[in-house]
This record gives sequence, structure tokens and C-alpha cells, in this order.
Amino acid sequence: MRVLCSSLLILFLVSFSSARGDETEKIRAAEAAMMGAAAERGAEGFMSFYADDAVELPEGEQAIQGKANIAKAMQYLNDKNNRLTWTPNKVDVSGDLAYSYGVYEFRSTGKDGKLSSSSGKYTTIWKKQNDGSWKVVLDMGNVSPK
Repeated sequence: MRVLCSSLLILFLVSFSSARGDETEKIRAAEAAMMGAAAERGAEGFMSFYADDAVELPEGEQAIQGKANIAKAMQYLNDKNNRLTWTPNKVDVSGDLAYSYGVYEFRSTGKDGKLSSSSGKYTTIWKKQNDGSWKVVLDMGNVSPK
């Protein structure tokens, strides 16, 4: 009986860990797809990964509530001279919520042809939707010291 209970517990833990790992990989894939969509389609591509009730917490500014309002602030992604890239350092999933954090870099080529860049840290909270997809519900970033 003890062996059977131990075996069932191990099977459950392996199954749970595998399912959690699958969801973690879905978040990593969504992050990569969002970055690609931003590069290809600008703000529209980037925002396609946001939930309608998402919140953006921009550095030094008031919170922006709602996907439509956040989209207005992200219009700079429509300029092909601007490029936002990021790398998640950690992704963790618990039930229908997940978070990721990592580093980002923003590069811009000015009208004078000069390149400028800034880099920083970000945190994103994701929520699993009814259709099984993951959407951003809260995002924030801040510039790292030079």
C-alpha cells in the first residue's frame, strides 16, 4: 500500500511539474512572438498580446489602464527607426497567472542618423484566457543606471 501511495504521489508530481513546464514554455513562446509582432506590425502587433483590461505602469508616469489607452502610448513602435527587444530571465506559472521578468533594450535612430539606446528591467504579469491563450494584464519597466 505504501509503495502504491508513493508511486501515485510521484506520478502526480511529475505530471504537475510537466504541465507547469508546458505553460512556462507557452509564456516564453508568447514573449518571443510578441517581440516579433512588434517588429513586424508595430504597436498593433505588440498590443495583440494584451488583455482588454490590461494596465501599463510606465516609469515616472501615471498608470495607463485599458488596452486602447496603452496602445496610444505604444505608437512609437510604429516608427521603423525604433526597436524594442527583451529577454526574459525568469518565467513562473501558478494556475491561471504567470509572471516574467528580464531585461530590455530600446534602440532608436534619430533624424540625424545617430543611434541612441537605453536598457532596463521589466516585469510582466500574464493571465490565462478562457481559450487557453495567455495575455498580458500588467506590464512595467524601468531604465537601468548607466
